[in-house]
Amino acid sequence: MVPAPRPSIEDDAVEALPGLYVPEVRQWLSTSAGRIAGDGYSWMQAVHWVAGSGLYEPRRYRSHGPRSFGPTTVRVAQELAELFPCRPGIEYLVRRTGLSERSVEYHLGMLREAGLLAYVVRGTRVRGAAAQASEFARMVPVEFDVALGVCTAGEGTGRRMTGIAEAGRELMAALAKKAARKVRKRRAKSSSKAPAKGARKGAVTAVSDEARCTPMGGSSRSVSSAGTTSFPPESKLASGQSKSPTPKKVKRGRRKLNSVGRRFQLASELIRQVPWMGRAAVPRIAWILREVADAGWTADQVIAFLDCGDAPGTVHRPSGFLAGRLKGAVALWPTEEGRERAVQAYRDSRRAEKSRHQEWEGSWQAPRSMAVRRMVAEAFAPQAQPSGQGESLPELGGVEDLSEQDLAEMRATGWGEFIAGDTTLVMTTYDALGPAAAEYVFGADLVRRARKLAGGSSLMAVGRR
Repeated sequence: MVPAPRPSIEDDAVEALPGLYVPEVRQWLSTSAGRIAGDGYSWMQAVHWVAGSGLYEPRRYRSHGPRSFGPTTVRVAQELAELFPCRPGIEYLVRRTGLSERSVEYHLGMLREAGLLAYVVRGTRVRGAAAQASEFARMVPVEFDVALGVCTAGEGTGRRMTGIAEAGRELMAALAKKAARKVRKRRAKSSSKAPAKGARKGAVTAVSDEARCTPMGGSSRSVSSAGTTSFPPESKLASGQSKSPTPKKVKRGRRKLNSVGRRFQLASELIRQVPWMGRAAVPRIAWILREVADAGWTADQVIAFLDCGDAPGTVHRPSGFLAGRLKGAVALWPTEEGRERAVQAYRDSRRAEKSRHQEWEGSWQAPRSMAVRRMVAEAFAPQAQPSGQGESLPELGGVEDLSEQDLAEMRATGWGEFIAGDTTLVMTTYDALGPAAAEYVFGADLVRRARKLAGGSSLMAVGRR
């Protein structure tokens, strides 16, 4: 028995068109005769046209499979229209539509046979490996363009719509309205005459005419067959206020930090304020500060506790030095009042004032990197004079080989820059060649003044020579 085809709708009826069917060989993007839909909305117009035209008939009739292109197929197409790229998994469609796996496979096959889907990559199922979903291209069949008089430009599946005939504009508008609506699963109608759950079969409950409506006014009878109607007391309605079923949303301010967030915040503040912690890692310092951070210590309190010991000159491992300094800190300063007094004492101490107003000075040390040392040596090394480009300069073994005229010119240049507030020339020579060479070139007085100006405040007066 072959079922009758789906009856066509008057708005979507198409005359003089052959049946719509795409064989399996033509269900690939490379072999498809249709064009790729530009978006999901235009593709759903083609889906509704196929559903209402009656041109498509499934070729594989089964006793338990779908017999026609119906609302369930349109509902599956709606889920595919929202996917970019269109790579639906069977489990995903089962979860979204509520159908079984076999039903989803049936409707996907119907969309391919109708020319609405084409394989881009076919899914694979290999034993011992995860299943790969198929990727589809949403297609518009050629029959759709012919029926509505759609004009296209381009070649192959990349053709694009450029216009439409006047006869097909009304039908395109109707399809646009259908594409804008969502097809949902129909709910089963529940009959009001059905017996209530748990009622005895065959039992009939008689209802009098007086009990069919709730009385609007008072009744002379003290007892009603319809039961009593409870109203709220007037004491609760006198104020005119009642609790709303939908409570107002409370506006929240800035989200408070948890214990881990406070540790990282404290670590970041200490790294910015403590000089010898400049290159430390924030997560490592936060882990070391976990006890003091959980106890409520601030950055000023930690700095005050660290100031109880001598300030280090060079710290090779800031995390280890910090862990040694903070060992037993929570037990020594247990109260908040004591920590605040220690912070105030630290601010008033001469050491804190010196660290705020005076820069640390120490003996110059050569760079640790061999590459930097090599660059400094090459910079001060004598350069060979190319032949034929003027008189070659004499090679110098050190600052002792400079002539009196060269020394006088360098001293005059150094004093001129120093009067202008610039100590670059003197301090570069001091750092690169050492104190003895700098004093030999510029003199001890200029070197002393340049070091004092470089290490002092920006408001220091230079004075006269």
